Amino acid sequence: MTKPEKPLIVMKFGGTSVGNAERMQHVAELVFDRSRHADVAVVVSAMGGVTDMLIRAATEAARGDREEWKGVRQELARRHREVADKVLTASEQATTLPRLAELMTDFENLCSGFSLVREVTPRAMDTLSSLGEVMSSTLIAAILRSRGCAAEAVDSTELIVTDSKFGNATPLFEETNPKTRARLSALRRRGVIPVVTGFRGATEDGLCTTLGRGGSDYSGTIVGAALDAAEIWIWTDVDGVMTADPRLVPSAHIIPEISYREAAELSFFGAKVLHPKTIQPVIKQRIPVWIKNTFNPSCPGTKIGPTAGSNGRAGVKAITSISKAQLITLSGTGALAFATLAAKAFGALGVEEADTLMVTQSSADNVLCFAVHDADLKRVKAHLERVFELEMLHDQRASIEVMPHVAIVVLIGENMKGTPGLAGRAFSALGRRGINIIAIAQGSSEISISFAVKAVDVKEAVEAIHGEFQL
Repeated sequence: MTKPEKPLIVMKFGGTSVGNAERMQHVAELVFDRSRHADVAVVVSAMGGVTDMLIRAATEAARGDREEWKGVRQELARRHREVADKVLTASEQATTLPRLAELMTDFENLCSGFSLVREVTPRAMDTLSSLGEVMSSTLIAAILRSRGCAAEAVDSTELIVTDSKFGNATPLFEETNPKTRARLSALRRRGVIPVVTGFRGATEDGLCTTLGRGGSDYSGTIVGAALDAAEIWIWTDVDGVMTADPRLVPSAHIIPEISYREAAELSFFGAKVLHPKTIQPVIKQRIPVWIKNTFNPSCPGTKIGPTAGSNGRAGVKAITSISKAQLITLSGTGALAFATLAAKAFGALGVEEADTLMVTQSSADNVLCFAVHDADLKRVKAHLERVFELEMLHDQRASIEVMPHVAIVVLIGENMKGTPGLAGRAFSALGRRGINIIAIAQGSSEISISFAVKAVDVKEAVEAIHGEFQL
C-alpha cells in the first residue's frame, strides 16, 4: 500500500550540523519531527573537517607519505565508529559498520594507488574527497531507522548527472531531473526518507564528480527543484543571513527575508552562509529557500524567495565584503583601441575561469581596472602578460599594474534601485572616517554598489556604512 503524497520539505545539513554523535542525533530528531507534518528528503555534508582530511590524505599520499594517510584513515574510522557505537541500535550497527568498513577500504585503495604513481588526478580526487558525504549519509539514515523511521542512504551519483569538469562540475538538468524524480519519488511513495549525499554527482558514464567546495547547499536545491519541493531548508550554524559579517560588525542582525537576486549577490561577494550557485535551480519554480540554525531551531531564520520582502524602508539591506583581493589596471595608448584592450583582457579572464569582483573603465583614457581574488592573481597576470606581450615589449602600447592588499565592500538591496543619495551617504560615511575609496562600480541590476578600499580599512568601512544606514 502506497502512502499518499504530502508537500515535500528538503532539509540540507552542513558539516557542523553533523559534526559528532550528539549533533547527528539532533539532526535525526529535527528530521523525525518534521516528517510528522510533511514528507522529507534529506541532503547531508560530510562531518565537519572530514573533507579537508580526505584532501590532505590524497595530497600526502601522492608525495609518498604513507604514514600521513594511514593516520587520517585511523581518525576517519574512529570518528564514524564512535557515532555508530553511541547512537545506533545493535541491529543497525550490524548493517552499518560493514558499510563503513567498505568505505575505509575504498579510501585505502585510492591512497595506496596515489602513493604508487605519485599523482592524484582530478577524477580520483573527486572520488576520494566526497567519501565523507557517503559515510555521513550512511550514519544519518541508520540513526533514523534506529528511531523507528524508515530511511535509506542514497548516493547522489545515482541522481545528479554532470559534465566531466572534475572538481567543479556543472549539473546537466535535463538528465538530472528525471533520474532524481524516479529514484526519490519511489522512496517517497513508500514512506521512506531518502538521505542523499551532498557535494557529489556523476558524469553520464558514471564517473564520480564534485560540485565544488561547499557544493552540498547546491545539491540540496538541485534535489529540491527536481522534486518540485514546497520548501528547502538549509541548516547551518548561524541564525540566518545577516546584515553584515558579525565578526566585522557585532551589531549585525538577521534579515527575515531576501530575494533570490540579493542572495546571489551576497553569496558571490563572500557571504559564507550560501554556496554561490545554490539559488540557481529554484528560481524558475519560485521555491522558497530557508536558512536555519541547527543549534537554534526555534529561530525562524531567513527566507529567500522571488521577492525581497519589506524591511520597512527603501535602500541598503546588507553589506558584504571580500578582504583578500587585488586590483589589476590595464592601460593602453591611443594606438590600442579600448574595445581591443577589453576583449583581450576578458578573454584571458575567461580562459583562466577567474571571477572579476568589480570592473571600472575609462574608455577615453584606454584604462580598464578590475579586481580578482588573491588566489587568482598569479595565473591571471601571467595570462595577461602573454596576451599583451607584443604591445608591452615592442611599442609600449599597453601596461599592466597591480595594486595588492585590497578589499571589496558591497552594498546590496533590491530597494536601492531608484533611491537617490545612497552612494553619497555611503561615501560620506567613509570620508568621515578618513577611508580612501580606490575604485567604484555599480551593478547593472542596480541592486549593488561596490567599491575598493585598502584591506586594512575593511572592518572600519563596513562598520561605518552599517551604522550610516542603521542596519
